[in-house]
Amino acid sequence: MSPAIKGSMAAATAAADPSRLPLPRHASDAARAVLSRPHSATPAFPDTSDIAAWRSLASQMNSAKTASSEGLLKVLPADVSRADLGDAPAWLARPRTASARDGKLVLALHGGGLVFFGGAANVGADAAAKALITGRPTYGLDYRVPPDHPFPAALNDGVGAYGALLKHRKPRDVVILGDAGGAGLAAALVMRLRDEGLPTPGGLILLTPEVDLTESGDTFASLMGIDPVFTASLLPVSRLYAGQAELTDPLVSPIFGDVRGFPPTLVQSGTRDVLLSSAVTLHRKLRRANVRAELHVWEGMPHGGFGGMTPEDREVAAEVQAFLGAL
Repeated sequence: MSPAIKGSMAAATAAADPSRLPLPRHASDAARAVLSRPHSATPAFPDTSDIAAWRSLASQMNSAKTASSEGLLKVLPADVSRADLGDAPAWLARPRTASARDGKLVLALHGGGLVFFGGAANVGADAAAKALITGRPTYGLDYRVPPDHPFPAALNDGVGAYGALLKHRKPRDVVILGDAGGAGLAAALVMRLRDEGLPTPGGLILLTPEVDLTESGDTFASLMGIDPVFTASLLPVSRLYAGQAELTDPLVSPIFGDVRGFPPTLVQSGTRDVLLSSAVTLHRKLRRANVRAELHVWEGMPHGGFGGMTPEDREVAAEVQAFLGAL
């Protein structure tokens, strides 16, 4: 571990106290149990100019997640294989229990602040999880990330992957899905496709979307530290991703962009998700633009859901599959 990383992690604030709010009465027992766990503190991040420190931090975080991802790949009922999808690595996950026969497939863009959680095991496991949530074959894209590949590298990879899918499938049969930072990337991808006159996908699914990298929404203040995932600002991560672009660039923060012409969109969040304001604001923008858009918010749910094993998580999957079935 580099001295810069070691120092930044040592300087991290203490974990937020989950007792700041009472447990939500109307959440499931399983969800309440998740919220009762101690929160993990967000480490202080290196200066954006310290490329070596960012590389080291990304490697540590990716490696830490890989252990759980490899475990998930062994137990999730989905078959995962390497896929040929443009220039960026991709993995195709096919759910073994899927009953949908509508021919739709999903292009999934993983979360991780647009910097973390890449790699074969992490993206493969994410694709498997998304395949089970959607009930459809799902391509997980290991898009390029900073510090070596800032904006617009990830967006370019998304365009390439989508174009590769259109060589074999009609646009209406492709649905783009993203969670967290990947959801912001998914929305930016639709904007870019539209602006370049390319066919847009049949649908868009945004799970706890990070579409405002300026962190200007109300819940960035009111829920910071209450959300167990976000105990401190991610602005250093966002600035690293943006590179030479402004954080208000619509292709960096889609909340500042024009959403006219978007396909039907599902937006999901929770009342303890620090990104709730972003989800609400984006949904209203979509509705004002006459886009068919759904907003689903769960009681007590933090950023990223409750971990996949609660009744609320199963409801998220049910809503996603109902949305897909209605496209």
